[in-house]
Amino acid sequence: MNIKTNCARILISLLLIASLFLSACARHDETLGKAEQISALSQAAGFIAESVEKSGGFIAGTEQKHGTSDYAYLYDNAVAAVVLSRVDAQQHVEKIADAIVFAQQHDRAFSDGRLRNAYTSGNPKSDSGHSIAAGKVTIRLPGFWQDGQWHEDAYTVSTSSGNMAWAILALCSASKNSSDEKSAEYLASAMLAADFLLTLKSESGGFTAGYEGWDNAQVKVTYKSTEHNIDIYCALLALAGAVKENAPAKAALYKEAAYSAKAFFLSMYDENLHCFYTGTTDDGETISHGVIPLDTNSLAVLALTNELSDAYKILSFVEERMAVGDGFDFSAGDLDGIWNEGTAQMAVCYHILGNTDKYNTVMAYLKTQTGADGSVPAADRDGVSTGFVIAGTDMLWEYNNTQSISATCWLAFAELGINPFDIAS
Repeated sequence: MNIKTNCARILISLLLIASLFLSACARHDETLGKAEQISALSQAAGFIAESVEKSGGFIAGTEQKHGTSDYAYLYDNAVAAVVLSRVDAQQHVEKIADAIVFAQQHDRAFSDGRLRNAYTSGNPKSDSGHSIAAGKVTIRLPGFWQDGQWHEDAYTVSTSSGNMAWAILALCSASKNSSDEKSAEYLASAMLAADFLLTLKSESGGFTAGYEGWDNAQVKVTYKSTEHNIDIYCALLALAGAVKENAPAKAALYKEAAYSAKAFFLSMYDENLHCFYTGTTDDGETISHGVIPLDTNSLAVLALTNELSDAYKILSFVEERMAVGDGFDFSAGDLDGIWNEGTAQMAVCYHILGNTDKYNTVMAYLKTQTGADGSVPAADRDGVSTGFVIAGTDMLWEYNNTQSISATCWLAFAELGINPFDIAS
């Protein structure tokens, strides 16, 4: 009797182990299959999904000429989560959203809801993704060893209000199709981020650009960015809509703040030139008339599609001042190359406005930039200038012909015909 019982128990155990193994394999195959299915909808989105599967969390582009980079930019990952949410890749979306939540909860210096501009690629919950000192778990930030010392980048450890806004959009996107428990977690994280953004709200309207510098000496940035305020407007509207039933007072606060951001970026519009300026100088008041970027105009069109009577005039300004071949430079200036992310943004604008011919022309160019894996580089060549320096440094901000997560995400939006700001409506 005991022998039979033991044999039965062993058999049951073996069957249980086998079922768990097969279940795990099935889940793994299902995840891999999902990326393949997504590629059928959009090759670019499929690349993003596969990148998430490989990393298990934050994703980073592979630099084609300088080895592999582990710098996972918050903006890139937030845009990736929004892309993946539009192709029903919820498992992938949650991997990025979980990484964002972990980063917010385990910052080494701050507990006020802020997020850094970049983290280390991979799953931050893994041994390589975080550090433990004196019993405190903190997320690792990207950097490198040189001459026995650890070096970090001033920009990556800083906080940009525009990047924070995209993180809110990502968390709102993740909450839509997640479990009740997960949804509550993502929205709580989004609200923490939004509450931090509210501390950047200016008495004269709009939001300042964030914080720059090292942990013990971060300085509040005083200029205001048109692009950041467009992002904040859409993010806070999306969050207000997501929490209006459970937190109506907060929703009203976020909505009011969103319209403050909107009023600011509308004030940056030049009715004669039909363009949006980049923002203000350091005094937060004086309009900066120097460099006019593409994205302040493309993103304004996407954020205000149903409200603009002169959307075509705005796009015409970009075409006249920034066209390089069938693509577009980053800004109106020396026209020294094509910025693929902005070019894909223009494709999305053409699509939602129904200009099929221009959409097809731009997409044909982007196809020439697309690799076998579905990704595109940041620019069609090295050294494409922006006219700016990297925030917090004196280094020229340039784009190179290296793989770009954000450009690939915007290509996915263009391939899918999706306006990522629709979540705010």
